[in-house]
Amino acid sequence: MSDQDSSSRVTPSNLSVSAVLGFWNRGDAEWSRLRGLQFSALKNQTNRRVYAHAIMAALVTYLYFGQIPLLWLAGWLVALVLINLRGTLFDRSLVDTDRRSVRAAEHTRQTITSVVSGMLWSVPVLFFAQHGSIADLAALLVITGMLVTGAIVFYPAAPASVALSTVILGSATVTHLVTAELWVLAAASTLFTLTALAGTISVGRTFLLARLTESDLAEKEEVVSLLLREFEENEADWLWEVDTQRRVRSVSPRFAFALGRPQAEAEGQSLMQLISQKDCDPSDYAPSLRALASELKGRENFSNLIVNVMIRGRERWWELSGTPLRDERGRFIGFRGVGSDVTEQRESSEKIAYLARYDTLTSLPNRLQVHEALGEAIRYAEKWRTRCALLMIDLDRFKAVNDSLGHLTGDKLLAQVSARLKAKLGEGQMCGRLGGDEFAVVIRDASDGNKIEQISAEIIAALSEPYEVDLQTLYVGASVGSAFGPRDGNTVEELMRNADLGLYRAKDAGGGTYCRFEPSLHASAEERRTLEVSLRKAINGEEFVLHYQPVVDARSENIVSFEALVRWSSPEHGFVSPGKFIPLAEDTRLIVPIGKWILEQACLEARNWPDHVKVNVNVSPEQLLEPGFHQDVINALAASGLRPERLEVEVTESIFVRDAATARNSLEQIMALGCSVALDDFGTGYSSLGYLRTLRFSTIKVDRSFVQGAAQKSDESLAIINAVVAMAKSLKMTTTAEGVETPEEAEMIRNLGCDKIQGFYFGRPMSRDDAKRLFTKSPYELKAG
Repeated sequence: MSDQDSSSRVTPSNLSVSAVLGFWNRGDAEWSRLRGLQFSALKNQTNRRVYAHAIMAALVTYLYFGQIPLLWLAGWLVALVLINLRGTLFDRSLVDTDRRSVRAAEHTRQTITSVVSGMLWSVPVLFFAQHGSIADLAALLVITGMLVTGAIVFYPAAPASVALSTVILGSATVTHLVTAELWVLAAASTLFTLTALAGTISVGRTFLLARLTESDLAEKEEVVSLLLREFEENEADWLWEVDTQRRVRSVSPRFAFALGRPQAEAEGQSLMQLISQKDCDPSDYAPSLRALASELKGRENFSNLIVNVMIRGRERWWELSGTPLRDERGRFIGFRGVGSDVTEQRESSEKIAYLARYDTLTSLPNRLQVHEALGEAIRYAEKWRTRCALLMIDLDRFKAVNDSLGHLTGDKLLAQVSARLKAKLGEGQMCGRLGGDEFAVVIRDASDGNKIEQISAEIIAALSEPYEVDLQTLYVGASVGSAFGPRDGNTVEELMRNADLGLYRAKDAGGGTYCRFEPSLHASAEERRTLEVSLRKAINGEEFVLHYQPVVDARSENIVSFEALVRWSSPEHGFVSPGKFIPLAEDTRLIVPIGKWILEQACLEARNWPDHVKVNVNVSPEQLLEPGFHQDVINALAASGLRPERLEVEVTESIFVRDAATARNSLEQIMALGCSVALDDFGTGYSSLGYLRTLRFSTIKVDRSFVQGAAQKSDESLAIINAVVAMAKSLKMTTTAEGVETPEEAEMIRNLGCDKIQGFYFGRPMSRDDAKRLFTKSPYELKAG
């Protein structure tokens, strides 16, 4: 049999001779473990060895007393006593070796004791037998045979020691018999010695196998004990046990805690009564309790059963697993299992499920639930040959509230909006929030199209009423788009897309209105989509070009500045009107990179004009609210070498509605550079004298609608222009009238006191080369051109 690999753990299935005897791999961890299992049993076996040696020594003394010198016999006995005493004391010192490492020196010392003992027992065979008869020799051989056999049977914990002493004693016996020419006895003695060696190894292996099995079992029991102890110490779990009558037994502290009762009080009580409502009849059990009762009745394994229990009047949720118990005859004696309180986990799961289907801010169904409701409405309409409807609702001017008053105010406003929506809905109608300020209403039965229009009008009216939020009165409106199923779509995605197209048309019409989806809206949406794709390509494709429209002094009619206007000639769409692609660029925020390019090109071109001529650049609110806009202006001026005084930025009043503080900060930084700022389209939308007080605009531009109105003798338009001119002069600002197209309009504007004039009368937007040629013409030639 091969040597045991020191790096592998010896088990009952791979126990070798070398592992039993311990002559190889001395000192390594596994060798030490095996010797510890053997030597720890020597304390109980060494006494039997001493008794055997004492009896056999007495028989030898009796056999040869008077035949050999007494001194020899006494010396042999003393030596035998001393070596056995030494061996006994040392064997007892090894009692703890199953809990510590055995050293190679200890193994050697234990083995030497047996070697010396074997040599001492060889003395009678080699020397005493010469003085006795053949009968005495036969008796001596029986005595030594019994000694060897006893060692094999009663001293199996040290097979190496037994084997060595057997070899020594057997060798001495065979030697004596050969010398005496007793050949048959010599052969028999040899055979006995070999058989004894085999028996030593076999018995030693059997003993070590038993010790290994005991050790493995003890380790497993320790692991189980640790696991059970750890399990019991876990306050969320417990062990439970019931008998055949479902009465709880062996109540652990944790189970008693879960039951809300002392251990002694819970012991022996009905499990079902402990976890159900007081005086509850079994027929009235909750479904989960009935499921538990059924499992216990079935006497089969069950696991992860969720049970709704009542503990001292408080509702809890348990997760139980159980295994039926049976006695040695296989008779059912109860159940044992594990349980845990999963109330918190279940509440968390319910909360997660709620969050997955409801909007936390408004408590309205979210997009997922709207999708489900719309799908159900479509199936209902198909089944009953009727129609369903989807209303998409978007708040008007909500972004202005969010930007100016903050998201907290905006959230409170949305909560009030949701309350008004829910109040307007009837049976078969569901409202949900899709996100942001966008809501949806699913109407199960929409066979009456006029009713849908009426509902939409009521929603718009309700949402347009003033709101009181944090002691402030706020105004927003609503736009509604609708789509009908299955006419406008057979799927949820189609209806939502088409209703959204109707909403977009309503928003595009100015908001505060209702628009029903029409197939023609698809063409508009597709055109917008392809236009957006082309617009993104145009940014890097050098498809944009700047044109310049002159602004002249109202008195001398000399050019004082040019307004830079972007034009787009698309390979796919041809010339695209600014009125078409600028709003699209602002919606998609592409206006930010486009505006940056306009600023850079306009500054570069202005370097080619006389030093007194400025360039006016329109800036979108999206640009102005960019954190890096101030640096973009600096970079454009630095790259072109244009003096800051020659750049005038034009903004509209709408920038102050989005985020007045950020807009004001950006404009103040630009003014600090030396640039001037013009307020464009004043009086057309969000006019407020507060903006004029807080910012020092250089110019106020009068919108062309007032100029046209004044030319038609509109008293209102004339009054507005006069008021703007007077106000500008008092604030030390200049005024520019836009949209002047005839000599009469130019004269009228001049008489009204405007400082500068812009319009087709003095020049349409032109290429940069045409703009440069204007500086060689007189004012008369300028008008004639």
